[in-house]
Amino acid sequence: MTIRVLVADDQMMVREGFSVLLNAMPDIEVVGEAVNGREAVTRVRELAPDVVLMDIRMPELNGIEATREIVAADGASKVLVLTTFDLDEYVYQALRAGASGFLLKDASARQLADGVRVVAAGEALLAPSVTRRLITEFSKMSEPPRLRSSAQAAYGDLTERETEVLVLIAQGLSNVEIAERLVVAESTIKTHVSRVLVKLGLRDRTQAAVFAYEARLVTPR
Repeated sequence: MTIRVLVADDQMMVREGFSVLLNAMPDIEVVGEAVNGREAVTRVRELAPDVVLMDIRMPELNGIEATREIVAADGASKVLVLTTFDLDEYVYQALRAGASGFLLKDASARQLADGVRVVAAGEALLAPSVTRRLITEFSKMSEPPRLRSSAQAAYGDLTERETEVLVLIAQGLSNVEIAERLVVAESTIKTHVSRVLVKLGLRDRTQAAVFAYEARLVTPR
């Protein structure tokens, strides 16, 4: 199936460049563009894309707020955040808002296309560099963010193995890598991941990683 993409960026050259790169892929189609966060939210309602490439800094409504509104609408569209700013605060804020991935604008065409495919498939993973920035950001906080009471209760329902899988997700490991680490079948890990997401009421494994940081299951080494 073709992955339908919306590109949201206030710079025309960036929008056109990403559109050309992605439309060159046989399995990806850019179905629309947006010049700011507000238009991105509107276009998502109209077009229901599979993936939204979202810039962070845009007029009227920034990418983080736009991401929050898109995710809150409970649609199927997933957000892949793109920015030139390789800063902790943007990584955390974007993922906390519900983004399923994070890429810098200097990513290659192949990395961009692969990122779209990964996010569309629901197998969003945090790259090791992003994971390190997130851990660093949390380590600087005097107090960790408060977990919702419902999340605290749900965390207590996780089995020991599910908690172990959650920690490995937060460390940026894929299902295959987790299976190798725990010496079990990949299908078993997929089952564990699904159960973790359902029990915690989370959308994808990226949100699971953020949950693990906030619960202090992952700490700086």
